[in-house]
Amino acid sequence: MALKKGMKAPTFSVSDQDGNLVSLSDFLGKKVVLYFYPKDNTPTCTEQACNLRDNIAQLKKAGITVLGISVDSVRKHKNFEQKFSLPFPLLADENHKIVNDYGVWGEKKLYGRVYLGIYRTTFLIDETGKIFEIITDVKANNHAQQILDCWEN
Repeated sequence: MALKKGMKAPTFSVSDQDGNLVSLSDFLGKKVVLYFYPKDNTPTCTEQACNLRDNIAQLKKAGITVLGISVDSVRKHKNFEQKFSLPFPLLADENHKIVNDYGVWGEKKLYGRVYLGIYRTTFLIDETGKIFEIITDVKANNHAQQILDCWEN
């Protein structure tokens, strides 16, 4: 069953780039941006992460906590965080449980090649743990504004 607005967000506990266990339940009472991205250190993923980094003050002012997630390892996440001074947790879903629970893992095509990967998707989760909005048409270079616009409307 596909996730929809108003549904309870699937819970999880997974390691971040520092090896700390992060659970969605840690953020009850807060607005959460859970953004799924395909791969550390790739052009569009870097652009998206840096856009969120550059606008983190605005997001925090709006009471929003940002969590990035991909199937990359803790080590790769740490390198990505350090290289681009990313000020938010990057969650390592190496066993693909969370990407499957959120329905963002599947068949993709690039230059005629078919492969499995993450669909770039952002879930806005409200203070009660319910899905407030799902952004599937992510604009990497303006993602923070997309998020702010959703919360304000």
